[in-house]
Amino acid sequence: MAPSSFDWWRKETHRGTPVVVKMENPNNWSMVELEGPSEDDFLNDGVSEGRGRNKNAKQLTWVLLLKAHRAAGCISSIAPATLFLASAVRRRLSSGHTDTEKTVRTSTRFYSCIKLFLWVSILLLGFEVAAYYKGWHFRAPDLHLQYLYTLTNPFAFKGFFDSIYSRWVLFRVEYLAPPLQFLANACIYLFLIQSLDRLVLCLGCFWIRFKKIKPVPKQTLPDLESGDNDGFFPMVLVQIPMCNEREVYQQSIGAVCNLKWPKSKILIQVLDDSDDPTTQLMIKDEVDKWKREGANIVYRHRVIRDGYKAGNLKSAMNCSYVKDYEFVAIFDADFQPTPDFLRKTVAHFKDNEELGLVQARWSFVNKDENLLTRMQHVNLAFHFEVEQQVNGIFFNFFGFNGTAGVWRIKALEDSGGWLERTTVEDMDIAVRAHLHGWKMIFLNDVECQCELPESYEAYRKQQHRWHSGPMQLFRLCLPDIIKSKISIWKKANMIFLFFLLRKLILPFYSFTLFCVILPMTMFVPEATLPAWVVCYIPATMSFLNILPSPKSFPFLVPYLLFENTMSVTKFNAMISGLFQLGSAYEWVVTKKSGRSSQGDLLSLNPNNANANCVSQQDSNKKQHLHVHVNRIYTKELMLAFLLLTASARSLLSAQGIHFYFLLFQGLSFLLVGFDLIGHQIAT
Repeated sequence: MAPSSFDWWRKETHRGTPVVVKMENPNNWSMVELEGPSEDDFLNDGVSEGRGRNKNAKQLTWVLLLKAHRAAGCISSIAPATLFLASAVRRRLSSGHTDTEKTVRTSTRFYSCIKLFLWVSILLLGFEVAAYYKGWHFRAPDLHLQYLYTLTNPFAFKGFFDSIYSRWVLFRVEYLAPPLQFLANACIYLFLIQSLDRLVLCLGCFWIRFKKIKPVPKQTLPDLESGDNDGFFPMVLVQIPMCNEREVYQQSIGAVCNLKWPKSKILIQVLDDSDDPTTQLMIKDEVDKWKREGANIVYRHRVIRDGYKAGNLKSAMNCSYVKDYEFVAIFDADFQPTPDFLRKTVAHFKDNEELGLVQARWSFVNKDENLLTRMQHVNLAFHFEVEQQVNGIFFNFFGFNGTAGVWRIKALEDSGGWLERTTVEDMDIAVRAHLHGWKMIFLNDVECQCELPESYEAYRKQQHRWHSGPMQLFRLCLPDIIKSKISIWKKANMIFLFFLLRKLILPFYSFTLFCVILPMTMFVPEATLPAWVVCYIPATMSFLNILPSPKSFPFLVPYLLFENTMSVTKFNAMISGLFQLGSAYEWVVTKKSGRSSQGDLLSLNPNNANANCVSQQDSNKKQHLHVHVNRIYTKELMLAFLLLTASARSLLSAQGIHFYFLLFQGLSFLLVGFDLIGHQIAT
């Protein structure tokens, strides 16, 4: 090659992507890319240092071609994605599985109301479309009637349709619009109050980070491997409550058995409430295996399985040997504490006799598994990073999360112990402990791995329990809160912020405002919702929610739509718990997949080859034993069609923001209604 050609090649390519080519023989070679090219590599030619970089027309053309190729690839993927969705919907419809097969009466009434609302909206849509082509044009927020004289001039000639429609307009102006606008304004005020609370929590979290405020133990416990056992090592009882948890029992037992704590000062209780004999045998064999490895562990199974998890924990605390222990650590079956978990948490109890609870935050092994787990991660990251941390620092109170926490046994006994009166026994004991003067600490820097529900069915059951239980508890605890000896500010925090604002008002206005009032204002345009209520404030609040999980920023819009979609489940659960309806005390164990158990077991017990083989066999069995069935969710589908009908009506009023919100919110409900979010398993 001529020198001039070589110089030209070097000049054009020296700013490209560096690669290393490895070749053993002509048929066996590999190429490793060291770094990806940036757009500056294409947009700027290679010139000597110190000189300005000028755009090269040929390289710019290549950049544009590459971007056009990527865009074409995205467009071409739309058709296969559409076909996949259509095929999935067809399978759902042909399977015939719906969520109404095991529904209760109250849920059926709720569904019937939504269905009636849908049919009325469809009839009104047809009526409005006919009126539009007759010349009745509405523009929001002001009303412009081309045929206004037909409303006031009784002598003017009116056709049959104009006569009927004019009476309808007068009826909705006089009787429908005022109460609807009043309800809309009330929900807007609640929305603003709740948004202000969310903003204050975020500012509190920012202040904690800015000032670097965090709980610090008075003494750091020494590492056992250093040989120093003279530190603060009290007697600790570790409990693992479980019920038919064959997917995850190995990982939790293995992780707890590897906690670094003096063997003579720790006892592990595996509290198995399983009603499946095979699962019971598997868990018992796992306990026996770790007992042979030297772990101080016992297996307990209740004959009378009353009270769900609270009854299980209460039964375990009644054992005679519990009096020898000072603290109890609780881990649900899918939680995997790190070996130094007790060292980081129990140390805070030293010389702090008023401290009753130390709670660690959760981290998730499957947060990027699918869109559903990503949305859950956004919610829970905000819950721990902002809500729990701010309440722990400034109020010394927050709701116990039921797991990954250490209790002082004296605090449990002083507060009345575990009670089976609600489905949120963890929040119940935390409220009663706070009323008795016990303090709580949240450790944001101590994490415990667990698993998120990967299917919508499991997530919906979990959310129903989490939103029904607080309302049950509020009804039961309100008299005790009022009569308690805590300060008036702490009472106000518990009643108005903890219960009313965050547990009752939030699901109420989310469902009422965005799923009922907004579509109604499309058919009664005399009542209006401003664009800032529909779009700007919700987007801002979603932005604040995503701040603790910055990698989720690309999912800002899906998160906003998904939260509104979940409002139907949360609202239904809240009403059930508040009025003690049929589904209020429904308890369904959240299904797990046990994705991380295999790798964790290999690292926890590498010397036991037989156990690894058994674990692999069990993992293979799980895939065949648990067959997930995708369902059709009727309430979500009805709301989807309702919102899409309202979006079509908004086109007649030329309401841009409202149309787009209703359209995409309706599509979000449609995806959830056909169970197209989360794990997709062929039926």
